[in-house]
Amino acid sequence: MIVSDAWHPQVNGVVRTLSMLTAQLEALGHEVMVVGPDQFRTLPCPGYREIRLAVLPGRRLARLMRAFRPDALHIATEGPLGMSAARLARAAGWRYTTAYHTRFPDYLAARIAMPRRFAYAWLRWFHGRGAGTMVATASLADELRGRGFTNIRLWSRGVDPVLFHPDRAMARSWHRPIFLSVGRLAVEKNLTGFLDLDLPGTRVVVGDGPERARLERRYAGPNVVFLGARQGVELAGLFASADVFVFPSRTDTFGLVVLEALASGVPVAAYPVAGPRDIIGGVIPAVGILDEDLRTAALGALGISRAACRRFAEDFSWKSCASLFMTHLVPMEA
Repeated sequence: MIVSDAWHPQVNGVVRTLSMLTAQLEALGHEVMVVGPDQFRTLPCPGYREIRLAVLPGRRLARLMRAFRPDALHIATEGPLGMSAARLARAAGWRYTTAYHTRFPDYLAARIAMPRRFAYAWLRWFHGRGAGTMVATASLADELRGRGFTNIRLWSRGVDPVLFHPDRAMARSWHRPIFLSVGRLAVEKNLTGFLDLDLPGTRVVVGDGPERARLERRYAGPNVVFLGARQGVELAGLFASADVFVFPSRTDTFGLVVLEALASGVPVAAYPVAGPRDIIGGVIPAVGILDEDLRTAALGALGISRAACRRFAEDFSWKSCASLFMTHLVPMEA
């Protein structure tokens, strides 16, 4: 059983990860139940109405857990469902694993100026009561250990090499070069770091979120295009049609869109921070440019081999991701 406050119809990296993970686990012969907010009465998340949070989920969640009788329990998020699942598991004497998908301390600091140390103290308590915490990158693991987190387990990500493929490129009417950014339009994603750049050609933004209206009012024009959320083949075509993928976030724990761009044969420009640094830092031949000057990175990435990007991304598979996940699970009953 996987319990997650992030699940369909939400569109984000956690949902994509859990969706691909579930498909791979089922292909390996496992029975998987994902418990998400769609199975409960919900309210919109304050400041982020697109995300629904389960309201008092404990009683129904307990019934679901008893009926499914899982061999292993994984708590993917620290929201109302995750907290309720952890509380129920501890009361029953069950062991479980957790995951650290999102830098909530940074998000809270950006949104409501909450000191990071308070959020980290609570997260350390929450994850410390589980049997292991899965994280996507080595640098994030080191950072969390430095903050007192224990029993960290590395769990990387994958990409769909059939969906995200260079052959999906299509002719576009936009002036080239095309600099693409894909992701949630929220303050923590630092879209202004991309949109403020003085770049030739066209900047294309794909995604939706609470910052979309404000960003469109400020930046939309002949050289800046907002397309809203796109998925599936349409999204893959946009990736493959770009010249450079620009990833302006400084707070993501991984960045699945980086792998999706590379699988599409598109080089990446990003800041030298955890996530992009773990994925493409030091790779030879280069598949992206990391620089504190994001404009320098974006322009430099134009000269990178698209074939090298594709070859690099082919080493990341969701099957390997699922197999590694299985090795980190623990039996619910010791």
